[in-house]
Amino acid sequence: MKRLMIVDNSDIVRKVGRRILTEIGFLVSEARDAGEALDRCRAELPDVAIVDSFADGALELIAEMRRLAGDRQIRIFYCLVENDLKKMMVAKRAGATDFMLKPFDRRSLTAAVGTIDTAA
Repeated sequence: MKRLMIVDNSDIVRKVGRRILTEIGFLVSEARDAGEALDRCRAELPDVAIVDSFADGALELIAEMRRLAGDRQIRIFYCLVENDLKKMMVAKRAGATDFMLKPFDRRSLTAAVGTIDTAA
């Protein structure tokens, strides 16, 4: 089962995301900020991460996840409230692989991660 981490300071966003993603086959962990997420990544790096752009240290977290991953492939979604090309380019340079708009619902979240094979 693929591991997915949601990094968002909103309890509700994490709860809704966890419910949807668990239903489609991911093993989901949560972190409310970059520090907590980094601690979890050092213990066990996820295969997929959804990182909220408003999380303190989000870009540094993405860069550190890339460093920890080494040659291993990890898909990192940078979650924005609007399509902002400047923020997207900065996140891409930090190591984000995909982008997601927030707020998300079941359909948009499933569409974003639906191409990922959840089998380990």
